[in-house]
Amino acid sequence: MDESVVMAEGPWTHRFVGANGSRFHVVEAGTGPLVLFLHGFPEFWWAWHDIMTRVADAGFRAAAIDLRGYGLSDKPPRGYDGYTMAADVTGLIRALGERSATIVGAGAGGMVGWAAAAFHPKLVNRLVVLGAAHPLRLRAALFADPRGQFAASATILKFQVPRYEHVLTRDDAALIGELMEHWSSPEWAATPEFADYSYRCRQAMQIPQASFCALEAYRWVARSALRLQGYRFVKLMQKPLSMPTLQLHGSLDRAILPRTAQGSGRYVTAPYEWRLLPGAGHFIHQEAPDFVTGEILRWLKTPA
Repeated sequence: MDESVVMAEGPWTHRFVGANGSRFHVVEAGTGPLVLFLHGFPEFWWAWHDIMTRVADAGFRAAAIDLRGYGLSDKPPRGYDGYTMAADVTGLIRALGERSATIVGAGAGGMVGWAAAAFHPKLVNRLVVLGAAHPLRLRAALFADPRGQFAASATILKFQVPRYEHVLTRDDAALIGELMEHWSSPEWAATPEFADYSYRCRQAMQIPQASFCALEAYRWVARSALRLQGYRFVKLMQKPLSMPTLQLHGSLDRAILPRTAQGSGRYVTAPYEWRLLPGAGHFIHQEAPDFVTGEILRWLKTPA
């Protein structure tokens, strides 16, 4: 698949920005305080194309990126650990000429957002997380809730199998479409909007090396569990977050169960809100863009 499939045109500007030793594809719109959008798996920057333009129209500089290994961003063979991906985000904030930013992350991007906020608190002034538990909350749930979160993560555990990326991209990345349908609400999965979005994500995942890089982040989580690097990550993530944090979650999320994500507030000492959206699945930013946009703008404009 040619990389040009992710170069959609619209009321935004495509840029390539160097940060943390790699080159990242950044899509920007608007001017004002920086809001940095991080997509999840198996998405790319297009996950935010609707919401970012609305945020830009409200007086903010909205920037959606392709995470390391996705879309048009660099795809090095290494660097998919929590430390490096958190440094990617904060490095991009500086490379974009800003001293701090609000991070909005969904799914795997939300996990990166949690880490970036914990490791580099001076560069993150606010955090909005969608469909993602705090990494330590997820880690605990995998052991404490075998019939719940562990069972829900069974598909992700298959990502540890060597060369599983070839299974992901087989038959026009059919498995990607199946995963997205399973994680979405049944109502949204039956719409033409879901079909179009799933098709775009399947195309993007077929870009050379993208599927391998996407799985490497999940493989690092498993590999590091019994290593010193993983122990250090857990210790650093125990530091409470000091910036206002908003957590949005779909009640029908079958990737990260609501009961897993709900306990994440214990890791935040600043103002914190939890909002559960009935009838929404894992891709809440696609399933309920009006609700998500309204909540993001409310959080951006609420005094700290």
